[in-house]
Amino acid sequence: MTGRRALILVVDGFGVGAMPDAGALRPGDLRADTLGSLAAWSREHRGRQIALPNLAAVGLAALRPDLGLTGPTARPAVARRAALGYPGADTFAGHQTMMGADMSHVVMCRVGERISELTAALEAAGHSVELFQGGRPLLVVDGAALVHDNLEADPGLNWNVSASLDELPWEEILAIATLVRAHAPVARVIAVGGHSDRPLAASVRTGADGTIGLDTPASGFYRLGGLRVQHLGVEIDHERQLPQLADSAGLPVTLVGKAADILVARGADYRPGVETEQVLAHAAAGVRRGGLTVANVQQTDLAGHQQDPARYAALLEQVDAAIPALLAELGPDGLLVVTGDHGNDPAIGHPFHTREYTPVLAVRGGDPPGTPEAAPDLASLADVGASVAAWLGLDAARLGIGSPAALVPR
Repeated sequence: MTGRRALILVVDGFGVGAMPDAGALRPGDLRADTLGSLAAWSREHRGRQIALPNLAAVGLAALRPDLGLTGPTARPAVARRAALGYPGADTFAGHQTMMGADMSHVVMCRVGERISELTAALEAAGHSVELFQGGRPLLVVDGAALVHDNLEADPGLNWNVSASLDELPWEEILAIATLVRAHAPVARVIAVGGHSDRPLAASVRTGADGTIGLDTPASGFYRLGGLRVQHLGVEIDHERQLPQLADSAGLPVTLVGKAADILVARGADYRPGVETEQVLAHAAAGVRRGGLTVANVQQTDLAGHQQDPARYAALLEQVDAAIPALLAELGPDGLLVVTGDHGNDPAIGHPFHTREYTPVLAVRGGDPPGTPEAAPDLASLADVGASVAAWLGLDAARLGIGSPAALVPR
């Protein structure tokens, strides 16, 4: 085992151009380009180039020479794109794929397509079940919990089980969600409990492509305090993912931001958080511990959902400004990989993720100035995790999926 360390910095929603099948769900998504949209917005509305000098120096300029990005001191980095390697465009599936789980079997499916099966399973477990007002395809369980389409993700990608904590205790909401998870073909079933100032039925609305669900922001769950959320993903063998592989080899493992919510390793230091400044600080602390750190910058994705290029650009520039300090912490035996989990183009005209290639920018912390080079695309985000495993001296063949590639110049 080497004394190497690695930081995988996932900028949530950071895409660099549409994949060839991006238009399968929405034809307009074939023009998706999160980075290109941010650069264009900055030139038009701020009269200047988007300020990403440090990302440019570690390969973003080589990856996207069309944007004219410049950096003060280039490093001998390798810049690639990665195809997603899973259906759709989803944070949970993206991270699980990157860490070595095969998510290619995930199905995009609306709740309405499985109403009969869900109703039978819930009733067999002793729950009362009825369709929503007018027989619409949303289930009301025990008169309080709603089993519905997630309106904040691509139609059919995730399901929610939502209820007011004033009507059902969290343990009962989670138990219903766990039962639904056992009969759901989708990537995630999300249990959500909170406090509302109105009947939840008043916050139900229709979404895209025949979906129907709770408008969670309108319900008051986010603003009235006490929000409880648990993500129930498809069954995953965490023993065959990078964090547990590293942990089992005796390496420190630190999971930061949303990565702490959706990734698993028995001995990991979990550091959840949403604020970008906090996530970057925890990422630096993880690097100091050594071993493997996986950090997710979530606020960029939130800005994409809000179709707010100003906010997204400012957050990406905040990440860029942190790069030199992170490289200094990593030192000569440390590897930085900056990547994404999908796209979220803030100028595409809708609030959903976009199916884009992600950047894979890899650089050693202690390398002197040099010339970044562009390299062939990776077939899947799984290849990122496999490549980092190989860098750390781990047996990448023990991962569920992924082929290692040389991340930095030899």
